[in-house]
Amino acid sequence: MKTKDIPEEASFTEYTNAAGGWGSVRALGSILMQEHVLTAGTRVLMKQNKSDGFACVSCSWAKPADPHVFEFCENGAKATAWEITDKRATPEFFAQHTVTEFESWSDLELEAVGRVTHPMRYDDASDKYLPISWDKAFDEIGSQLRAADPEKVVFYASGRASLETSYMYQLMARMYGNNNLPDSSNMCHESTSVALPKTIGVAVGTVTLDDFAATDCLLFFGHNTGTNAPRMLHSLEEVRKRGAPVITFNPLRERGLVSFVNPQSPLEMLTPARTAISSQYVQIKIGGDTAAVMGMAKWLIEADDVARETRQPRLLDVGFIADHTAGFEEFAAAARSADWTEIERRSGVSRAELEQAAQTYANARSTMLMYGMGVTQHREAVRTIHMLTNLLLLRGNIGRPGAGICPIRGHSNVQGQRTVGITEKPEMVPKEKLKQQYCFDVPEKKGLNTVEACEEILKEKISAFFMLGGNFVRAIPDHGRMEPAWRKIPLTVQVVTRLNRSSVIHGRRSYLLPCLGRIEIDRQAGGPQAVSVEDSTGCMHGSHGMVKPASEHLLSEVAIVAEIAKRILIPNPRVNWNAWKADYSRIRNAIAETYPEIFHDFNERMWTPGGFARPLAARERKWKTENGKANFITPDSLDEDPDMPADGPDVLRLMTTRGDSQFNTTVYGLDDRFRGVHGTRQVLLMNAADMSRLALEEGDFVTASTVSQDDIARSVANLRVHAFDIPAGCVMGYFPELNPLIPLAHHARESKVPAAKSIPVQLMRTQTHPAPPEDLVIGAPAP
Repeated sequence: MKTKDIPEEASFTEYTNAAGGWGSVRALGSILMQEHVLTAGTRVLMKQNKSDGFACVSCSWAKPADPHVFEFCENGAKATAWEITDKRATPEFFAQHTVTEFESWSDLELEAVGRVTHPMRYDDASDKYLPISWDKAFDEIGSQLRAADPEKVVFYASGRASLETSYMYQLMARMYGNNNLPDSSNMCHESTSVALPKTIGVAVGTVTLDDFAATDCLLFFGHNTGTNAPRMLHSLEEVRKRGAPVITFNPLRERGLVSFVNPQSPLEMLTPARTAISSQYVQIKIGGDTAAVMGMAKWLIEADDVARETRQPRLLDVGFIADHTAGFEEFAAAARSADWTEIERRSGVSRAELEQAAQTYANARSTMLMYGMGVTQHREAVRTIHMLTNLLLLRGNIGRPGAGICPIRGHSNVQGQRTVGITEKPEMVPKEKLKQQYCFDVPEKKGLNTVEACEEILKEKISAFFMLGGNFVRAIPDHGRMEPAWRKIPLTVQVVTRLNRSSVIHGRRSYLLPCLGRIEIDRQAGGPQAVSVEDSTGCMHGSHGMVKPASEHLLSEVAIVAEIAKRILIPNPRVNWNAWKADYSRIRNAIAETYPEIFHDFNERMWTPGGFARPLAARERKWKTENGKANFITPDSLDEDPDMPADGPDVLRLMTTRGDSQFNTTVYGLDDRFRGVHGTRQVLLMNAADMSRLALEEGDFVTASTVSQDDIARSVANLRVHAFDIPAGCVMGYFPELNPLIPLAHHARESKVPAAKSIPVQLMRTQTHPAPPEDLVIGAPAP
């Protein structure tokens, strides 16, 4: 496998095949051989996302009650191979390399080393990680945390940790004395968690897998399903084969939403047959979602006005609007007065395209609306999500079969962590119940979310940063400012499976605590243990470990949290950390006591095929909003990113996104097959007319610089430009490599999700084939 990213050696070939098919089969074989688990991996994958097996460690898409023979996707298989690899990062490996040397390695080179096998502590004198015993690591970390001001300590959680671990972790943090519990949701779907409660009274989606069989239409906004939730393509294939339309709104024509060949269908694999996924593909420009939805709403409302006046069948669900909603008249007036010229300018598409989409929507009795981070990572993301629910409410498409809203979550338990208390907002946890259960007062002060934690780090006000999984340093914005500040943190602790950027950009004292993966057998004093997760549709699933651990020295995440808690908390007779560590069913009993409405009979129900669903009032048209209604919320503008306008003829709007061989910050390879990029991630995909206008040619190299007003220079160099099917004025590059271009202050209002899908940039052409610079990131204040 090639791990060195040399963009001069990259190749570009337009990919015209469908998603799935032989391309996915070849990719599966390649990753299993790459990680040396061809036989073991094939066996393990047969149990992935099944009730007698394990929950995928990457995406959180729903697990069906009646699974396919192969209930895994290409990217899920890559994540599994990545976890069960036979490659190891042993103490002997760490002894051969300094951390300074590691800093020059790419993300792929770091993770490709393999699984970390022993707890490690950074040694400043040798600039190396050295092995340390578990007890000594826990004692030293505990001593430092006990000496710290609790309000200056942060407990971050990635979306990987199970419900059991997450519940313990939030309890430990709150007993310690703070609500500083930022999580990966703060960087992706926090906009959903803020927006939906105001409109429909729940913080999660309302769709289930059963709704796919009953829907008459699907609307997609800002999501690359073929890469980020490929198992959904099976459901989309079934929807399309029975003739229901799928309308996609996205700046890029992603292969998974264009066509699909089912790798489990012999007919499709042996013939040219393929399923067209999108019946209409509306290629809006970056940040054009709000305007596009306003155009659809305008057509619907005005067509309904005509129908009312001429006594024709109504296009709006007037009964639902009257009985269940508030705010319709204000929103309808705004839609009627919206100007088509501005709608077209803001959306980047024609009135005719939007009217066609609106007519299709109007002809469907039940419609589901799906969206991803192309919606949530803008300055006005919350407002855009309100617009999406406005569109659904117009035709009563919440709370009936085949209808609803579905935010497509990322990591495998990112939604579940929030359900069991991973949040910086104390009002979102049952404080009185926790007090009754554990005899302590939940801290009243709001904690730090991801952006706020970064702000405090820049001010040098954080004493310790504990990371339960993830790659926080790489996932956050503004690397040029954040990385120097991060090094000044007195203590950083990272629970890891593999080495990543957050391991080598570290605090003054740093520990790596290697944990079991979800696919590994977890044996505790009470015997083999299982864990649980929540999927994107609000269903809970159990998960068994299937393979021998990568090292006898690994501890489970539950055990690590329990040992830290024992060392930093005053003993509490209500919390037996040792008993919880020995038998995870006891943790699930505690969760059920804290959240009885959701988790009653948790241990008995966790193996239900298809999972057990959490109750969601909006599914029953019960609205847990302040006024007891589903609310239309009128936008005050159609501009999704007013804080950073892309003004000027040479300014482009950049979106960062993931590639085909990637999950979050984990990079499995340097190819992005679906976009035809091979051998590099240092690339910008541009509109051909923009390239011509800016005097750029195919293969030129540029430096991208952020256009901002904060007097801070942000740039990334050595980016190779390539012409691609993307709207004029827009450009795409990869996350997290281009995160240095995102100002920390450029985030969604209310939710504070980094606005990674909309960064104004200018490009400066450099020599055609420069040598890769040692430092690609510039982040110092401008002179």
